[in-house]
Amino acid sequence: MVFMKNNELESLYQQGLDLLISLIETPSFSREEDHTAILIQEFFTSRRIKCHREINNVWAYNKFYDPDKPTILLNSHHDTVKVNPGYTREPFSADIEDGKLYGLGSNDAGGALVCLLSAFIHYYDRPNLPYNLCLLASAEEEISGKNGIEHALKHIGPLNFAVVGEPTKLDLAVAEKGLMVLDCTAQGVSGHAAREEGLNAIYEAFTDLLWFKNYDFEKESAFLGKVKMSVTMIHAGTQHNVVPSECSFVVDVRTTEQYTNTEVLEIIKKHTKCKVQARSTRLNPSGIDLNHPVVASAQSLGSKLYGSPTMSDQALLSVPSVKVGPGDSARSHTADEYIYLSELKDAVAYYINLLEPLLQESGS
Repeated sequence: MVFMKNNELESLYQQGLDLLISLIETPSFSREEDHTAILIQEFFTSRRIKCHREINNVWAYNKFYDPDKPTILLNSHHDTVKVNPGYTREPFSADIEDGKLYGLGSNDAGGALVCLLSAFIHYYDRPNLPYNLCLLASAEEEISGKNGIEHALKHIGPLNFAVVGEPTKLDLAVAEKGLMVLDCTAQGVSGHAAREEGLNAIYEAFTDLLWFKNYDFEKESAFLGKVKMSVTMIHAGTQHNVVPSECSFVVDVRTTEQYTNTEVLEIIKKHTKCKVQARSTRLNPSGIDLNHPVVASAQSLGSKLYGSPTMSDQALLSVPSVKVGPGDSARSHTADEYIYLSELKDAVAYYINLLEPLLQESGS
């Protein structure tokens, strides 16, 4: 546990709050984050911290970065979803009322971002750290865009593990579901419905549709349960008296950390006779060994462990990661979004204390 002077914690909290207010007041829809990227760059440069930018991703390393040491990634995003039509407040007005900070992106995930930034500042110039720290403010998270974290990681270098900031009420997500969308096509032979002609593609699809409904994957996640497959769209036929030669359907697949998306796809292809095409396999599930020191650190701080059904930039990370941050996922993407000021202050202290056991100076 880190014992900080109250004025240090207050200073870290206040500078984070000031940045969050500026971020809220600056529209930053996915793919349109140019201006918030500039704000984050200015946050670093005003503190004489060298930062890097690729498209709208901004990152910085600790002062005594050593390429021979492993690196911890601290990541959250600065893009937002579009404005919910149910808003009754100005979404870009950072209003503080009754201990709450209102505004689009306050909860998801501006609060986590500025608190991670504050923790990064706390450790920035500490010498002899056993790990490097890399703080990444990523773009396009809300759309899992290819110009977001996926692009930034090409420039950042090797990572050991990651702490991803999202609203979790400071509980620790040790597993997160992945996603695949499958386009499936069953083939038949066209014919006249009044005669014994053709091969009905709808009937050909039946077997596979039932397989998707009933199949249970062998391995089950302790935190996320089973891999879930749902047929969500289907289309066949052009008119009532023609036996359809093709039946296409879409399957939504939510994967768990027990399998990679590619492994799930291969199992599906092995058991079905229709043509199966994944739109993408890049949004993988994630998980971390429960014996990892970051998990132990979080538990010592009172975090409950859970599996997250919602996706984040974890889906595009190939290293072990956890997801934790201030705010509540239930407020994300809702009208009149807000975060409690107390949640922000608690999160600054939380992130610092989460990292402290891992960042004890070499030889101490």
